[in-house]
Amino acid sequence: MSSKSASLALAILMLSGCSTISGWFQTSKEKADDPVELAKISNPIAIKKLWSVDIGNGEGKLAVRQKPAVDNDAVYAADSENSLVAIDRQTGKIKWRVEPSTDTQAVNWKVWEPKTIAVAMTGGPAVYSGLVALGGRNGEVFAFNALDGKMLWKSMVSSSVISAPLVTFDTVVVRANDGKVHGLDLSTGAKKWQFDRGLPSLSVRGNGAPVLGPGLIFVGFEDGTLVALNQQDGKRAWEQLIAKPDGRTELERMADIDGEIQVGDREVFATSYHNSTMALAINNGQPLWVREVGGYAGVALMSDRLFIIDNSSNVWALDRASGNDIWKQEGLLRHGLTTPVVQGSYVVLADRQGKAHWLDAQTGEIKALVDVGGPVLGSPVVSDDGIVYIQTVDGTVSAYSLAQ
Repeated sequence: MSSKSASLALAILMLSGCSTISGWFQTSKEKADDPVELAKISNPIAIKKLWSVDIGNGEGKLAVRQKPAVDNDAVYAADSENSLVAIDRQTGKIKWRVEPSTDTQAVNWKVWEPKTIAVAMTGGPAVYSGLVALGGRNGEVFAFNALDGKMLWKSMVSSSVISAPLVTFDTVVVRANDGKVHGLDLSTGAKKWQFDRGLPSLSVRGNGAPVLGPGLIFVGFEDGTLVALNQQDGKRAWEQLIAKPDGRTELERMADIDGEIQVGDREVFATSYHNSTMALAINNGQPLWVREVGGYAGVALMSDRLFIIDNSSNVWALDRASGNDIWKQEGLLRHGLTTPVVQGSYVVLADRQGKAHWLDAQTGEIKALVDVGGPVLGSPVVSDDGIVYIQTVDGTVSAYSLAQ
């Protein structure tokens, strides 16, 4: 073989086998950080893909954990390229698309160096009673008619909005990235109230969305505190530390409550990045139980148990009344799991590897695996009729049902 042919053969070998060759030079620590290899599923259940639609570029590298919102016959999803779409739940066809603004916002990062940042839909959407609300990178809050996408109003809050708003019968509640919570009038967008809380110097990227309880609004903060605000005026009713932000470094002290908070009849459940999960009495915030396990993702709830993800992507089922272990699933270690959701008798999670997983809620056994076409950061969403909707960071929204 000539030297030229040998060189060509070597180049082809390196290109075709680059992943294998790169693996030769991985350190033991790098290999230990890789997602665990998925085991073969015994007796898998059948999952039916109903439809899939491309809404645009998705959230890209914003890392804001965008997820769709479902109401009546439509699914609503936002795109970082400044658009909001309504998707027909039955067919997956886009019903309407709006691009509310192409303006830029001047931001003074330094006194001598002003910059302009284009509008991006970074928070939401949320939908209730015919109104779709979502926030923007520059502090915009938009409200649209759910039927046709007509803009109803636009308001500005104190900082970027990277979580979904909460829409109640008379107020749109928005958690801004500077720690402030704003209550905006549902009809006009005018400011009704504001709650202000300071932030630690280092926190996990992302904010949990406000959650409605009986006369209260629950908001998790970066210092590990869950705060209950009065729904009408935004004043603090009570607060409780879910996880104490202790440690020698700022990294060790991160205690964010960024995932979904769940509200029961008499209790509220929250989990913290600082390895703590707590059940609290709704009326006064007193702890009912606490477990030293928690993570960046939120909580899913069933009648007798709750589901959480720890920071290593182990899935836990805890007894709702006591917090005691029911089961722990370690087969998805380091896969970067989303907040879990409940679909019938199964727990559904997606991951950063572009997969969705169905676990038996009673045993924790992995029962199904589906390739969703791209990494997922935002939680799946389940409709009242049991359909799961998943949005990838690349802007694909898909619908899945349990095959009958």
